[in-house]
Amino acid sequence: MAHLSRSSRFLVELTAAILLSLLLTGLLVGQSRNKAPAEEDPTFHDYRGIQIGMLADDVRKKLGTPAAKSDEQDFYVFNEKETAQILYEVATHKVTTISVDFSSGATGVITPQQVFGADVESKPDGSKYRMVRYPKVGYWISYSRTAGDTPIVTVTMTKMPQ
Repeated sequence: MAHLSRSSRFLVELTAAILLSLLLTGLLVGQSRNKAPAEEDPTFHDYRGIQIGMLADDVRKKLGTPAAKSDEQDFYVFNEKETAQILYEVATHKVTTISVDFSSGATGVITPQQVFGADVESKPDGSKYRMVRYPKVGYWISYSRTAGDTPIVTVTMTKMPQ
């Protein structure tokens, strides 16, 4: 049985958490399609200067070398409490999804006010979720905060199919 170093184990666990959050975001989006009204212009346009439609080379110039990269996605670890996944359309190498995760205790956590211009109502367990489509600009944005004493905040921007 292979033993992983502490940093390798952390990256494996973090990647699993991100994939789980993306899966849950996708499931929640499917469940709430009729609940979230489409808005004209988003309040939140970019993450660290990265926007939907940017070229992969420009993303890498702005954010530096990713911890893991491919033609389809880059994975950035800014510190142990902030990570980002940038997904690309293979044919054009343009950004189609930006998904950012902040672990409990992270600094500079993106707030619902920054994303939507207003707070998102908490559920009884303390979790929060909202997704809004912006057809005018061609993408949707979701904000998710898990329940519990060590919440994870995930903000996802995804290009809408045309």
